[in-house]
Amino acid sequence: MQTEFVISAGEQPKRLDVFLVHREPKLSRAALQRMITAGWVRVNSLIAKSSQRIKAGDVIVFDAPQAAPLRIDGETKQLEILFEDHACLVLNKPVGIVVHPSPGHWSNTLLNALLDHCARGGAVATPGVVHRLDKDTSGVMVVAKTEEAHRKLSVQFERHSITRHYEALVVGVPAKSEGRIEAALGPDRHHPKRTSTQTLQPKRAVTDYRVEEAFGEAAARIVLSPHTGRTHQIRAHLQSINHPILGDQVYGGERVGAIAGYEIPRVMLHARRLGFTHPVTGMYGEWTADTPSDFDRVRGVLCAGRLERKT
Repeated sequence: MQTEFVISAGEQPKRLDVFLVHREPKLSRAALQRMITAGWVRVNSLIAKSSQRIKAGDVIVFDAPQAAPLRIDGETKQLEILFEDHACLVLNKPVGIVVHPSPGHWSNTLLNALLDHCARGGAVATPGVVHRLDKDTSGVMVVAKTEEAHRKLSVQFERHSITRHYEALVVGVPAKSEGRIEAALGPDRHHPKRTSTQTLQPKRAVTDYRVEEAFGEAAARIVLSPHTGRTHQIRAHLQSINHPILGDQVYGGERVGAIAGYEIPRVMLHARRLGFTHPVTGMYGEWTADTPSDFDRVRGVLCAGRLERKT
């Protein structure tokens, strides 16, 4: 639900969070500050800080999140399980499914399917999502089945001691066949739901890349290894070096929506490999998943275009 406030001429200048706490009495000041930091509040269409002082004529837009349901139900869905034991499971997430329930997506998520899967397997604990992939991103994920496993896997992700390799089809070919993108990221100043180097809240972000295949000068297939875990890190980093992912119109605009007359069906990003230390046995393991059929079709179009240019 969206609420808009227009600051009247008689309003005395005050902090944004102080103003809102009097307009939203059901929310504490601390809760409002968290929502402001998360980008739920904008002043004059720009992301704001809690300490920002409002003035006459300012327009404040407040996107109050929907209330969560009291219980998340399991839903039967086919899952491609790569590994499973009593502590965790590794799966190949399909394209087009949201990982965790959120406003607008309280059902038909991966967690709904995991709840059903674990219940049918006799497990009593709620599966714990340790990390997430975007709706349009396919590939390998790990899910904890116990609190201990969730805690130990989360520590590995926080310390970035896990192995992660992503595969992407991008516009153009990077000048260097391999390299490192080291650019701080945070909420975009003008688009709070996007991540950008143009931010008021920069946090260190590092991604290594390697070009595996070039399709003339039009596009490339690259492998990426993020060393930090910022929201949309790979997508924002590739946009920052002017090689956005094909199909990612949020970060690449209309130019990434089609190539060689072929409409790109989604963001061409796939989590190819994931490696971590098992939270109970202490053994290290790695799992891989092949790219899905829509990814392969786009690559086929790019290969055909490259061959045509050579003839």
